[in-house]
Amino acid sequence: MTTPRVVFDRLGEGIAEARWGELSALYAEDTVVELPHQPPVPGRIEGRAAVHERFTSPLAASLRLRRHDTVVHETTDPEVIVAEYAYSGEALKTGNTFESANIQVLRVRDGLITHSRDYHDYLKLAVAQETFAVLKAGFADTKRELAPLPPRPASTADPGSSPRGVFERLVHGVSDGRWAELPDLYAPETHVTHPFLPGAPVLRSRDDLREHFSVGATMEIDIEARDLVTYQSTDPEVIIGEFTYQGSTGIGSPFRVANIFVLRVRNGLIVESRDYGDHLALAAAADRLDELAARLGA
Repeated sequence: MTTPRVVFDRLGEGIAEARWGELSALYAEDTVVELPHQPPVPGRIEGRAAVHERFTSPLAASLRLRRHDTVVHETTDPEVIVAEYAYSGEALKTGNTFESANIQVLRVRDGLITHSRDYHDYLKLAVAQETFAVLKAGFADTKRELAPLPPRPASTADPGSSPRGVFERLVHGVSDGRWAELPDLYAPETHVTHPFLPGAPVLRSRDDLREHFSVGATMEIDIEARDLVTYQSTDPEVIIGEFTYQGSTGIGSPFRVANIFVLRVRNGLIVESRDYGDHLALAAAADRLDELAARLGA
């Protein structure tokens, strides 16, 4: 039987060897590939033929990519894995090299990918390809009109120390502006990173988290978390949570951004977290794209 991990490894090997024309064979005929962080709006690819067109496009051929530092989370659903990894990449037209983080949620059935949610660092890709101006213009030309949010659904998780319960308390605490309480969800010694935010420091203590969350208290922003989906790892301490933040910035720009967090929760406290947020879309909504890009030297 071809496991999800085997399929994921074949995908990475094919990308590294630039066998673009062969990769769509790893996907089901009716596959769906979602790109929640694709700028300026999320992308969705339906069907093997569309996946093949994507892989054989000039954009794919313009990059050389090698996967490393891979962590694969097996989940309690045998069809689903969540894979974190880095790319060592080169933009072939410019010669610029880069290192970027990635995370994918893959559903594999009968040896084929039936559904994939792929999160990539599009800011680093744009800077390496010297197309940041194009990316910025895309956000400027895109109008966002968001439907009202439905009421927050009732939680089905243990509100106390379970990993899902802690995850829900974190994202809903952000929504409710309980900034002073949020550091207490973390262990005294913790390790929190934001892989898609250039220059973000590692947060190693509750004091670090207090400083981090205190910024939220000063921001003019309305925000609500919705569409929570969790994947329980076969490691009982690890949970992966996908969700969206919807709201508006101080300048009145609406946003709806996808996020995926990988948390390790021990004795009811977060001891490790990698928070993959859509900082590009948030910066665009706040008119701070240039500031974000400057952190990469764009």
